[in-house]
Amino acid sequence: MAQPVEVGFRGRRVAGAPEVSGSPQFAAIILAAGASTRMGRTKALLPYRGDTFLGRLVRLFQPYCDPVIVVLPPAGLVCPPGVLCTVNPAPERGMLTSLQCGLRAVPDAARFVFFTPVDLPAIQPGSVSALVNASAPLAIPQYHGSRGHPLLISRELVPEFLALPPSAQARDVVERHAGEIRYVDVDDPGILMDIDDPADYARLAGGAA
Repeated sequence: MAQPVEVGFRGRRVAGAPEVSGSPQFAAIILAAGASTRMGRTKALLPYRGDTFLGRLVRLFQPYCDPVIVVLPPAGLVCPPGVLCTVNPAPERGMLTSLQCGLRAVPDAARFVFFTPVDLPAIQPGSVSALVNASAPLAIPQYHGSRGHPLLISRELVPEFLALPPSAQARDVVERHAGEIRYVDVDDPGILMDIDDPADYARLAGGAA
């Protein structure tokens, strides 16, 4: 597996994000190693509100998290500025393998870790802020009772995710800790807007300001 690579960042801030530096207590993982088969082109590079899906999510997390980790496929994407990149050598084995690659790159100082697929570019900064303040081992945002992304987990749960076999899913750990979950209500439909195919993208683009 490729070694993580870190580069500097000088870019735009996501609208609504506070003017603060990322905290080393929080890390974020953006899962961008998928093949985008249903979309027909790389979702991480799709334009959205003057940025790309990936660029927007990077800037969403940077005010709160240090580092922001991006999990990339073996070829086809370049590490964006301002992040720590790692490569999933076999993304065809499923999203769990990408999450595990990202978790292995989380520094020891991080006490909490966000993670989300790259195909939810409409998540709002207020949702991330609300989760930061959740004070729970596992926090999940919900909009009108429906759960979405990103998830926030404590450092103590990381070994359980890393121990999962390839046939498992991340939700296996989430369900194991159902009694510890804090659901955080947010006024943000973007936490549910998973963009999988051209029809989803057309709806997203139609609603973009």
